[in-house]
Amino acid sequence: RQNSLFRESLSSIDNDEHRSNFTGKPNSVADLIRMSNELLDIDPIDLQFPFELKKQISSSLYLANKTDDYVAFKVKTTNPKKYCVRPNTGVVLPRSSSEVLVTMQAQKEAPADMQCKDKFLLQCVVASPGATAKDVTPEMFSKEAGHRVEETKLRVVYVDPPQPPSPVREGSEEGSSPRASVSDSANVSDFTTAPRFRVDRLEPQENSSEARALITRLTEEKKSALQLNKKLQQELEQLKRESKRSQSGGGIPFMYVLLVGLIGLILGYIMTRT
Repeated sequence: RQNSLFRESLSSIDNDEHRSNFTGKPNSVADLIRMSNELLDIDPIDLQFPFELKKQISSSLYLANKTDDYVAFKVKTTNPKKYCVRPNTGVVLPRSSSEVLVTMQAQKEAPADMQCKDKFLLQCVVASPGATAKDVTPEMFSKEAGHRVEETKLRVVYVDPPQPPSPVREGSEEGSSPRASVSDSANVSDFTTAPRFRVDRLEPQENSSEARALITRLTEEKKSALQLNKKLQQELEQLKRESKRSQSGGGIPFMYVLLVGLIGLILGYIMTRT
C-alpha cells in the first residue's frame, strides 16, 4: 500500500472541555473527559517519547471500546512528516481494545528545552455492525454529514531515555524531564491524517579520506615492491650468465699455456737425448 500524506479540513471542536490544558494527570473534570469519552477509553493521555537523536522512537496508544457497538477511529497529527501511525484508521470491536503504534522519525537536532508543540487528534464514531478497517472512510468522520464524532486531543511529551544501571548508586535521583507547556486549544484544522508507516532510508556512511589515502599508498608500495623484486631477479640471472661466460672464457688461455709448456718439455727432453 502506498503511503500518502494528505491534508483535510476539520471543523472546530465545540466542547470547551477538550480545550483545557493538561499536566498529564486526571486531576480535574476536564482531564477525565479528555482521557475518556463515551465510546473509547484512551490510555495514555499523553504520547511520551524517550527522546534520542538520530533514532526512531515509538509510543503505544491503547483504545478500549466500552460499548456494545463497533467503533471506528482515525488518528491525525499536526506534523505528519515527523510521525507515522499503525494503524491510522481502524475499528475497535465491542468490549475490546486495540493498540495504535505511533513512531517518531529520527531527529537530527534536539528541541529547545526538550519541549514539543506537536499534537494528535483521535476521532471516533459508531460504525455499522461487523465493520472492518476497510470500511472506514473519511465521510464517516464528517460532522457536516450529521455524524456524531467524538474527538480527543493528545499532546506529545519528550522524556529522558532509560539509563543503563550504574554499578555505583548515585547520591541524587534523576529529576523529572520538563513537560511541554502547550495549550490544548489549538485549531483542529492544523491536524493532518497521520501516515500509516514510513521508514527513513539510512544514509550510507562514506569512507574517510584518510582511509582511502592509506589504501592507495599501500597499493602503490606493493606494486613498487613487486617491480623491484622482478628487476633484482633479472639482474641476478644476468650476473649468473656473465659468470659462466667468464669462467668458460678464462679456461682457453690456461689450456693454451699448459699445452705450450708440455710441448716445451717434450722438445727439451728430445734435445737432451740427442
